[in-house]
Amino acid sequence: MKKISHAPVESSSSSSTQHKIWGEEQDELKQKLIAEDDFPWRLATTATSDQEEVLKYVGGVDLSYSKEDPSMACGILVVLDLHTLQVVYEDFSIVTLSVPYVPGFLAFREAPVLLELLEKMRTTANPFYPQLLMVDGNGILHPRGFGLACHLGTLANLPTIGIGKNLHHVDGLTLSSVRQLLKAKEDYSENFITLTGSSGRIWGVAVRTTGGSLKPIFISIGHRISLDTAIRIVNMTCKYRVPEPIRQADIRSREYLRKHQTRMSK
Repeated sequence: MKKISHAPVESSSSSSTQHKIWGEEQDELKQKLIAEDDFPWRLATTATSDQEEVLKYVGGVDLSYSKEDPSMACGILVVLDLHTLQVVYEDFSIVTLSVPYVPGFLAFREAPVLLELLEKMRTTANPFYPQLLMVDGNGILHPRGFGLACHLGTLANLPTIGIGKNLHHVDGLTLSSVRQLLKAKEDYSENFITLTGSSGRIWGVAVRTTGGSLKPIFISIGHRISLDTAIRIVNMTCKYRVPEPIRQADIRSREYLRKHQTRMSK
C-alpha cells in the first residue's frame, strides 16, 4: 500500500500557513486554466476520414474511502470507449492518505493519487490513454473557482469535466432554488438548468440525466473544454443518473477497496 503524504499540520498556526501555501498554488494553476474548447479531436456524428481524430477514449477518475479507516482510499482510473461505453482500461491504487481533508482544498488530498495513475499510463504509451477526463468532483463550480477537475486538468494538460453529485453553495446558489427551477421547467427538450450566481457568473449546469428526475448532477468546466461541449459529452455517456465513466470508476474503486480490506482481515 502506498502512503501519500504532505507537510504535516501540527497546530493552528502551521495549518494556517499550509492553507496559505495551497491557496497560492491554486492561484498559480488557475492562471493556466482554459475554459473553452482546446483539443485536437472532434465529436464524431458522421463518418470521418481515417486521418481525422475523433473523441473515442473517455477516462473517469474517483477515490473511494474506507468506512473503517478514513485515511485508506482506493484511487482508480478507467477508460471507456465512447461509442460502446465499455471499459477498455482500468488501473487502481490503494493508498493511505496523511493529507487532511480541508474544504476548498480537496485536490491536494486526492490529485496526487490520480495523477500518478495517469502518468503511469502516459509513460507506457498506452493506446487507451484518455483524450478527455471526467472527474468525480467539481471544476470551476467551487468555493475558490478551482476544484479537483481544474487541478487535475491543468497538471495533466487534459480536457477535463467536473461531475459533482452535490452542489457547492457559492455565489448565492442553493440546492433548494435549483430544485425549484427544475420542477418549474416546462420545456423538457432541454434537460439542464444553467447555474448563474448572484454575481451573474455562470458556474456550470444542473442536469437531469434520467428523464424528469429532480435529483440532478452538476457539470462544470475543468480545463480545455467549453460548458456546451461538456454538456454534450455528458449526455452521450449517461445510461443512468451519473455518466458511465464516473459510475464505473465509483463501482470498481469500491469493489477493489472491499477486496483489499477482506484480504487484510484474513
